[in-house]
Amino acid sequence: MNQKQDFFTALGGRVKFRHGNYNLTSDAVWLAAFAAGKKAKTILDVGIGTGGAALCLLAHNSNLQATGIDISESMLAECAENAKLNGRELELIRVDIFKWKTNRTFDAVITNPPYFKGSAARHNAHHNADIYEWTQKCLKRVRPRGYFFTIVDSAVADQIIAALHAGRAGEIEIRPLFGAKNIAERVLISARLGVKTGTKIFAGRQMNDEMVLRDGLTFGENVLY
Repeated sequence: MNQKQDFFTALGGRVKFRHGNYNLTSDAVWLAAFAAGKKAKTILDVGIGTGGAALCLLAHNSNLQATGIDISESMLAECAENAKLNGRELELIRVDIFKWKTNRTFDAVITNPPYFKGSAARHNAHHNADIYEWTQKCLKRVRPRGYFFTIVDSAVADQIIAALHAGRAGEIEIRPLFGAKNIAERVLISARLGVKTGTKIFAGRQMNDEMVLRDGLTFGENVLY
């Protein structure tokens, strides 16, 4: 990701983001590359923030119908500006995933959950969230045989996997991402609702992999494995 004028760019300049209270990180780019490997027509980004993952995913597949939810009005306002900057359409809804009363389901749900601990952020987004419950609420928005995708700190990966099993999701894929150390810093996890296929753990990748962050390669389709 490169800084240019008053905004950041990702995927070799294909996606732009204005400076704001919460700037794009590599987590969002990795999550989009991960989710792009499966076929979906509708996606929900839970905790969309300023739109990092959703807008990168739309850069991979412009035919997606993307919806994003967040509890922060200021984050959603910045997300709308970023969508406009990229000429993309996003349906944005201000709602708490823990309290959302809806029957809507989607082909895929993506989320970069608030797994960090500490004081509340300035943008009033979720913090110190129950990741197990967060995952279960996300699964309720996945249509039968649809997909769930997330990227989290490796320290909370067990909570995600436990929630997936409790929610009757299978075909779980686990892909560790490494930084400078030999311990994974982040973990990509996907699952499919109502499918009993077992779990696969793939070889890890480096978090600074320019093939993903700059060149925009995605998983599946004989690209990344």
